[in-house]
Amino acid sequence: MKIGKQHIEDVNQKFLDDHLETFDYIANQLTKKGIEVENVVQKLADFQVAIPSWALGAGGTRFGRFGFQGEPGTLEQKIDDVGAIHALTQTAGAISLHIPWDVPKDYQAIKELAQSHQITFDAVNSNTFQDQKNAGQSYRHGSLSNIDEAVRQQAVEHNKEVIMIGDKLGSKSLTVWLADGASFPGQTNFQSALQQTQKSLKEIYKILPEDWKLFIEYKPYEPNFYSTVIKDWGTSFLLANECGEKAYTLVDLGHHLPNTNIEQIVSTLMLKGKLGGFHFNDSKYGDDDLTVGSVKPYALFLIFNALVYGMENNPQNPYPAWMIDASHNIKDPLEDIIQSLEAIQEAYAKALLVDQKELNDAQQNHDVVRCQEILQDAYRTDVRPLLQKARLQTGGALHPLKAYRSMGVRNKLVAERGADSVASGL
Repeated sequence: MKIGKQHIEDVNQKFLDDHLETFDYIANQLTKKGIEVENVVQKLADFQVAIPSWALGAGGTRFGRFGFQGEPGTLEQKIDDVGAIHALTQTAGAISLHIPWDVPKDYQAIKELAQSHQITFDAVNSNTFQDQKNAGQSYRHGSLSNIDEAVRQQAVEHNKEVIMIGDKLGSKSLTVWLADGASFPGQTNFQSALQQTQKSLKEIYKILPEDWKLFIEYKPYEPNFYSTVIKDWGTSFLLANECGEKAYTLVDLGHHLPNTNIEQIVSTLMLKGKLGGFHFNDSKYGDDDLTVGSVKPYALFLIFNALVYGMENNPQNPYPAWMIDASHNIKDPLEDIIQSLEAIQEAYAKALLVDQKELNDAQQNHDVVRCQEILQDAYRTDVRPLLQKARLQTGGALHPLKAYRSMGVRNKLVAERGADSVASGL
């Protein structure tokens, strides 16, 4: 289904007076503090987050998957779902495809469909963590790091195919995440595995189009639990440097051991000009892939504070590619994504309110108490009226989730697709 602007305007009318009142109040308060409110609102309006095609259906656990009615069964339906989210939020202006789950049959038709929703194609993602139908080799013991050259070559060729598919759609980046590793001591030679991975990545990098980027993701554990070949940001950074200037590290919030200082990692990578992409989710224990901001909203704000500082002070780092990477096993996937986008925008808005000059002065004077107060003053600010203003001026819904429910979007999707439709992917 396609959500028309008139539908959104009709729903907005119910909340417009309240919005104007709350916006005027917060705008007046922020102006008194010397904050250029219009500048903040414009940055929020410009901020776009890619939606991964695999997040539009229900996720699952290692033990089972509980489907959600009305799931998108085709790539066309996935693009329609992202279009609905973007219409409501005006923040989801891109889709990230996963190959081979989302190979277009008609590239021109797919591009035209995306354009009709004002959606672009973000990074394309390869898949060497699953054996594909009719594949000649198995990834049971690794892909790009495998000791068997035939397996490595199959994985390399798959990544080359993904680049070709992405290039036809107008994508400009490839994300590589490896499940390669070991579950038992002695299972693999750490140095050999790293060397083979480096060699494979260099082969992929060679055929990367001139205006493309290679994003190298990392993860400390899972599905292997003793070791992972690309286990942390340092390993990804090392591999990216070896590949070349178009290769970057990709940070996924869930891909860290508990209590890792992610904002410090972000700061280091941006200082070195190597933060390429960022995957949003939340977690309690590990790679839980929960709704963004549902568990650790203050940690998300601190990360955004580092990101905002880097975007303003590290011209050597390209503008990062933003994407949600979550698994929706209990919630309506589209509602979950809408909640995630709201949390991301909130954290970004609050980080934009931090007076970096005042914070730097407090740091120079070793005024630790003042440093904390500056950060927490921004964090405690209710920025939701700013988000609403940004959506309103770009044609989105003042309250996307309320609009989604009042329009009965899920019921309409079930009526169109049936209760038993299943999204491709995990």
